Amino acid sequence: MRAAVFHGPNQPLRLEDVPTPEPGPGQILVRVAACGVCHTDLHYIDHGVPTAKKPPLILGHEASGTVAKLGDGVQSFREGDRVLLPAVLSCGTCFFCRTGRENICQSMVMFGNNIDGAYAEYLLAPAKDAFPLPEEVPLVEGAIIADATSTPYFAVTRRSGLRPGDSCLVMGCGGVGMNAVQIAASMGCKVIAVDVLDRKLEYARSFGAFAVINAKQTQNLAKDVRKLTGGLGVDVAFECIGNPATMEAAFGTIRKGGRLVVVGYSDKPMSLPVMKIMYFEQEVIGSLGCRPVDYPPLIEMARMGKVRVQEMVTHRFPLAEINKAFDLLRSGDPSCLRAVVIP
Repeated sequence: MRAAVFHGPNQPLRLEDVPTPEPGPGQILVRVAACGVCHTDLHYIDHGVPTAKKPPLILGHEASGTVAKLGDGVQSFREGDRVLLPAVLSCGTCFFCRTGRENICQSMVMFGNNIDGAYAEYLLAPAKDAFPLPEEVPLVEGAIIADATSTPYFAVTRRSGLRPGDSCLVMGCGGVGMNAVQIAASMGCKVIAVDVLDRKLEYARSFGAFAVINAKQTQNLAKDVRKLTGGLGVDVAFECIGNPATMEAAFGTIRKGGRLVVVGYSDKPMSLPVMKIMYFEQEVIGSLGCRPVDYPPLIEMARMGKVRVQEMVTHRFPLAEINKAFDLLRSGDPSCLRAVVIP
């Protein structure tokens, strides 16, 4: 099969012929329909963040496809079935899995990190972890449910405590942030979207944002947010960029008793006023990925059109042009929400 292989940082992925894997007991072989192009992969390629499995490695963790072959004992799928593969596989037996927090599993395995991923024609996966993808969900665009949609879905619906009628701020309107906008709006929340690009803010309005703020054009973000929220600040702020400065700015927009949900990744520290956290009973929490139990309702929302995956995918690349897809990601092109690679 053809695959885009990662051989180490600071070099392009190489298109190579590699052996097509055979499914073992309990596994399925998936013919990849599409794989989302994610900033996580750029951390490996451009920034030297090490992968759990040493290169050579096939990256890609946001995949949809059809079942090509069944391993022994698999009864939940048939060849030709449409499936979504979650970005991370959980063990099901550790303390965190047994207490309903599989997204922070002690032995988690991630496609394109611990094991070969989906920038390839075929992908091996445990049958127990795959989810059926209904016909109403487009197979190619549905790939982004695996991460770019499920990560903000979990943050908004499970970690934030948001309720219909609450106000929230979404800091950063890339793929993850834009999905946070549309999911919070679909819940009936008053969403304020913040970005530095007017094109992204136009997208945010189309996905349901009540108000938008260009962070480059405001002198005081917290003051502007209070004007939009009756002088209080938002109930919840989501930081979807992964920058300590924007995390601190997002924290400054929450009301007394409010909550900052950190969705973006950074290895740098941030500085927050402890007095405010204590005196105003404010909270700062992290949100990582998505639990298996949360995928079926999210897939159903996509089937019903409440989560619009097709419009979220703005660019499509064949596998042979995968490095062009990463160039697009690096460029910060405001027209790009999410790109997918189609093997």
